[in-house]
Amino acid sequence: MAVDAKSVKELREKTGAGMLDCKKALEEANGDLTKATELLREKGLAAAANKAGRVATEGVVESYIHAGGRIGVLVEINCETDFVAKTDQFKEFARDIAMHIAAMSPRYVRREEVPQEEVEKEKEILKAQALNEGKPEKIVEKMVEGRIGKYYEEFCLLEQAFVKDPDKTIAQLVNEKISTIGENISIRRFVRYELGEGLEKKVDNFVEEVMSQVKQ
Repeated sequence: MAVDAKSVKELREKTGAGMLDCKKALEEANGDLTKATELLREKGLAAAANKAGRVATEGVVESYIHAGGRIGVLVEINCETDFVAKTDQFKEFARDIAMHIAAMSPRYVRREEVPQEEVEKEKEILKAQALNEGKPEKIVEKMVEGRIGKYYEEFCLLEQAFVKDPDKTIAQLVNEKISTIGENISIRRFVRYELGEGLEKKVDNFVEEVMSQVKQ
């Protein structure tokens, strides 16, 4: 069932879980706030959120270079202790995130980083598209709000589907790692370089190429 923004906000404030996780929990619970809270706790997402406010200044700067040096990624991922930063589990997680960025080319870590002018410009385009489709003007604004969510899912790292497991988002993956590792984990920033970016060149399917390297 569809859930309203107010319920999502209330559940988020109550549990501290991510907005998308709250929305999915409410949909699964048919809008029942208590049941949705229990679902989040069962998945360890509420517990993960309790750690989210803790200071995380340790971690790693992980790199990923695509075969042939055509794509390069640097990503900073923080945790609370140097001990955890040196574990194989944390290093593997950082490697997966760097690989994902190489494949999916996000522009931002989270939606709060998207410049407001960029959001407004995209909304104008979406509104024009809806009107050109012949949609009634009275429902266009709601349609735009729904479609702007797809924009965030495409360009914000935490909202993208994880390239190695499309059934979960990067945000969900982070929360899982917080629950299993027991420390706050935060993807702070990244930079992605692509050979010849901005120049006219042949278009390649980098997702398939990156995944083929992972499977080797």
